[in-house]
Amino acid sequence: MTRKYFGTDGVRGTVGEFPITPDFVLKLGWAAGKVLAARGGSKILIGKDTRISGYMFESALEAGISAAGVDVRLLGPLPTPGIAYLTRTLSAQAGIVISASHNPYTDNGIKFFGADGRKLNDEIELEIERLLDEEISVVSTDQIGKVRRIDDARGRYIEFCKSTVPGLDLSGMKIVVDTANGAAYHIAPDVFEELGATVVPLANQPDGFNINRDCGSTHPEALQRRVLEEKADLGVALDGDADRLLMVDHVGKLVDGDQLLFVVARDRKDNGADMPGVVGTLMSNFGLELALEAEGIEFVRAKVGDRYVMEQLDKRGWSIGGESSGHLVCLDCTSTGDGTVSALQVLAALSRRKQGLAEAVADVAMLPQQMINVRGPNRDGFMENPDVLAAMASVEERLAGNGRVLLRPSGTEPLVRVMIEGKDGDQVAALCRELADVVEKAIA
Repeated sequence: MTRKYFGTDGVRGTVGEFPITPDFVLKLGWAAGKVLAARGGSKILIGKDTRISGYMFESALEAGISAAGVDVRLLGPLPTPGIAYLTRTLSAQAGIVISASHNPYTDNGIKFFGADGRKLNDEIELEIERLLDEEISVVSTDQIGKVRRIDDARGRYIEFCKSTVPGLDLSGMKIVVDTANGAAYHIAPDVFEELGATVVPLANQPDGFNINRDCGSTHPEALQRRVLEEKADLGVALDGDADRLLMVDHVGKLVDGDQLLFVVARDRKDNGADMPGVVGTLMSNFGLELALEAEGIEFVRAKVGDRYVMEQLDKRGWSIGGESSGHLVCLDCTSTGDGTVSALQVLAALSRRKQGLAEAVADVAMLPQQMINVRGPNRDGFMENPDVLAAMASVEERLAGNGRVLLRPSGTEPLVRVMIEGKDGDQVAALCRELADVVEKAIA
């Protein structure tokens, strides 16, 4: 995926250089259409999540692309990975996603996929950005792009998800599925149900404003309660654009991306797949590394962010990677992170091992890890602040080699993530709070 252009209240704000306004999105659509048309492109897909501003930005993109002489296919609300999949299968030159992922409804953004369902080529991306300073020039009337809605986009993607687990039968399982009032609200529950599960849908009534609000992978508490109330076998939590996954076991315990990554990787190895290694991130729990090592699987850490995980996977020729937050990548199934497909890979692993989720993750002894999100407007250069450096040194000294410290600015929000990991949970919590207080003063 290319850069994200986030706004505030759906129409204002900037990240870096680009504001996301209707005017900007119109020009972005025109620039993308013009660049792709010059390369022989004739068709671009547009999909979105369920936030209210998606209607406005969809129309703006549609107008800009058609003004450049390129046809548009509208997919409507669809998970980000679904748009990546259809970009490949419908032979489009690009797929555009209107989504701010796990952010609140007041934000929105634009993501691009190339014809292969992967991140748009950097060269094309730079060409598009160069055109953003030019005036829009509309093609002649007889060359204006045509717009058509793909009515069966949902069904196509549902069938694709099911195809990644041939023979999987979920009969007898009861699953609570929290779709975060997001793009998978009308897809993920049907996928599991069509494979035989009894499905209890949760947060599947989007109204344009409730996406990610107290639900989904960023707020799994309601899912944990519902799993217990329903006496379900497990719960599945997606985020707003359904590229992330967390799960809940039968006793309501949260299972994060690190643990799920282990389940999938071990299953691939046990079933004879080539599994030389797994890519995680700087945030991945050390317990995951130890558990994979015990299975004879190498573990490599990338910088935080799905694009960096993908870069390492491509570099090494590996297929499995992911983040603690639940963004899992199974390149032997699909071209990008996919929450629904990842959940199916976990369920297939449980079926083959005849285990419940709690039993399957028992071999991953997770070290206590604490993370505090510290908000503040002045993140630039905070890592050079002498108070922050001194506080980090003090924390590392007290951990005495039995833990890790990580400070990381968010790529989409004005905050710094303060993470500490160690063997003593009480010490980890206290040190994290201490360091977060210093960072808060530094970026205020």
